[in-house]
Amino acid sequence: MMKIGYDAKRIVRNATGLGSYGRTLVNDLAQRTGLELHLYSPDEGRSDLRGQVLERENISFHLPSTTFHLPRSLWRTWGIVSDLRRDGIQLYHGLSGELPVGLHNSGIKSVVTIHDLIFLRHPEYYHWLDTKIYAWKFRQTIRETDHIIAVSERTKRDIIELGGADQRRITVIYQSCSPRFGAQRTQRGQAPLCPARYILSVGSIEERKNILLAVKALPYLPEDLHLVVVGRHTTYTDKVTDYAQRHGLSHRLQILHGVTDEQLPALYAQAEVFVYPSRYEGFGIPIIEAIHSGLPVVACTGSCLEEAGGPDSLYVSPDDAEGMAAAIRQVLRGAEGRQQRIERSQTYVKRFLGGDVASQVADLYHHLLSDKP
Repeated sequence: MMKIGYDAKRIVRNATGLGSYGRTLVNDLAQRTGLELHLYSPDEGRSDLRGQVLERENISFHLPSTTFHLPRSLWRTWGIVSDLRRDGIQLYHGLSGELPVGLHNSGIKSVVTIHDLIFLRHPEYYHWLDTKIYAWKFRQTIRETDHIIAVSERTKRDIIELGGADQRRITVIYQSCSPRFGAQRTQRGQAPLCPARYILSVGSIEERKNILLAVKALPYLPEDLHLVVVGRHTTYTDKVTDYAQRHGLSHRLQILHGVTDEQLPALYAQAEVFVYPSRYEGFGIPIIEAIHSGLPVVACTGSCLEEAGGPDSLYVSPDDAEGMAAAIRQVLRGAEGRQQRIERSQTYVKRFLGGDVASQVADLYHHLLSDKP
């Protein structure tokens, strides 16, 4: 029985993105024999997110020990190693690009998943102080870790170029999405009230995600086709809504905040097209969710989105509104070849199924703990 520890902060706090990655991976690994999974979190987080983790005998949650007297926010970096040693953890997996200081010297093996290096590749999207902190954590993690999981070939290239890491220490293992997105017959009643015909986009509403491009594409599309955007409110949200208002598009734009985990699959299932106009991503898990839900995808060039969506999704420049509209028209209901694109894309994303991803991760654990060169 291998005792594996995990950084579970985002598992219990983040509804999408890094949290989804951690919950899906842990659930898939828990169904394999020979693994004892210990989830370490600075607090209990959200009960609804903890509830998405399977209740199994080989999964347990851990909070900071009572002997740690500094703020809990520092525990993941400076205090957790003693808890890992106390619990007999053999290997620790940093699920969100971070490892605690001193882990390497503790004798505990380590793996870290790095999702992206956008803070180094495009620092203009971050506060300058945040980029300094993230860069320090990244370089410290590269020094500490025994092995790196990159979620895409694009991210692997960034780690080598921007971090100077030896490519022999990096394995590309793609993300998987929750199996709930495979149920394409979800009823409309389970989703928030939406227009009869809509394009869907899911993700943080921020400058880098570039959802304004999809808004700018609306005038070139049928008048009854709307855009539904799911994500938390940011200052960029105001920029998007202001543009829509000034150009007479507000009636065709619906922005949804606080969508529940139960509602999201229904939103995918009832949409007509999925768009993901991000300028830069480490992977792009919403694309996989959309394809599993039976949607054609239109995304942007310039990062790794072609890896996620495969050759039968469509890709346009992140500054080409007319090009995005033209791509969307190619995959609307009734368009020639639409269903064939969807079916071929669903075949392509089988490589991201949870069982296959979990097998690759478990094999990596075995390799590291076997002390093979």
